[in-house]
Amino acid sequence: MFENLTDKLQAVFKRLGKRGILRESDVKEVLREIRLALLEADVHYKVVKEFVNRIRERAVGAEITKSLSPAQQVVKIVHEELIETLGQPGRLELNGPAPYVIMLVGLQGSGKTTAAAKLARRLKQGGHLPLMVAGDTYRPAAITQLEVLGRQLELPVHSEGQRVPPPKICANGVREARRRGCDVVILDTAGRIQIDQEMMAELEDVKRATKPVETLLVADAMTGQEAVNVASGFHQRIGLTGLILTKVDGDARGGAAISMRAITDVPIKFLGTGEKTDALEVFHPDRLASRILGMGDMLTLIERAEATFDQEQMERMERKVREASFDLEDFLEQFQQIKQMGPMSQILDMVPGMGQLAADLSPEDADREFKRVEAIIFSMTPEERRKPRIIKGSRKRRIARGSGTTVQEVNALLKQFRQMQKMMKQLSKGQKGMRGLMRMFG
Repeated sequence: MFENLTDKLQAVFKRLGKRGILRESDVKEVLREIRLALLEADVHYKVVKEFVNRIRERAVGAEITKSLSPAQQVVKIVHEELIETLGQPGRLELNGPAPYVIMLVGLQGSGKTTAAAKLARRLKQGGHLPLMVAGDTYRPAAITQLEVLGRQLELPVHSEGQRVPPPKICANGVREARRRGCDVVILDTAGRIQIDQEMMAELEDVKRATKPVETLLVADAMTGQEAVNVASGFHQRIGLTGLILTKVDGDARGGAAISMRAITDVPIKFLGTGEKTDALEVFHPDRLASRILGMGDMLTLIERAEATFDQEQMERMERKVREASFDLEDFLEQFQQIKQMGPMSQILDMVPGMGQLAADLSPEDADREFKRVEAIIFSMTPEERRKPRIIKGSRKRRIARGSGTTVQEVNALLKQFRQMQKMMKQLSKGQKGMRGLMRMFG
């Protein structure tokens, strides 16, 4: 989402890195570049003005130290002010008597129905029993979509068709949750524009009828500068408690995240990173600030890995590493597990220093690479996978023909495997397998 902004800021810091000392003229030049980069990223002009002023006050003040280079000094200040602008991490406030009602609101097409399912899945994993309520009676497919998602997640959905008023459906949904023993109710409301007085009044009726503990605006990251008007309009009428930013895996410029949080003073609570119901991340301002500045996000990467690699698999892999029996079948299994962590461009973007490679690697390229590796290994015999050392010239030619690749590509994969085998052997001496690898990154 922040690819263009990241590229522009890194270019600024790179030029600054060539300076021996930090002069006031340098600061002015950098601030002008940062202002332009933020405006091009669709950050609201008021937010940009305040942000740049805060950086100016610190950069030309007494905070500059001789222990840091000019580029390091500015990066440090920008990073800290970016975290300040993004605000404190928001968490769901599930307090008081159950069931806790969470009302989702937003524009048409912002992804509320999918966000409801993602949130329900996350709450279920956290030990809650959520019930989803189909309160969108205006979009014909909305009720069906929520019911299908409910079946996929094995969670209850309350719906009453399109003829019953939404406030009544939502109030009945809360009663149904009490009857079923569900402790959380997620209301999927109809999309509307903030200037539609009749539809906004309906939202107010829903809120009065259900008394939600959380009212979350589901906002599309691609909304741009209009995001501020959207968030402000909803906040003034119904009082928001948080934001869920969707489609952050797309090609949005990213300004919506910075602008909405700064203008409304409402915390961002979650980021939607894909279409699947597991693609919902808790918002961490410090991690997002690091990613914007191209500094990576290893903590989120580790959390994804821990959620993907189950305990039994990790322990079995550790044994194989300690016994030096890690083979190509294990290599393929690890490769397929990494694939489940999300798009490769996202994963690389979280590794410090790999942001440019992530920007250059399209999802299609990454997918082709995964398929190529799988095809080569699937073209090997079981014995070749267990004993890669026996793969010589004639076997390589046969594998290349069977996988539709070249001998050079087969050689490259075998080299990659040997490097991974060597790395894991080194890890096993000082630390324990995959857990050790995680601790290295941490």
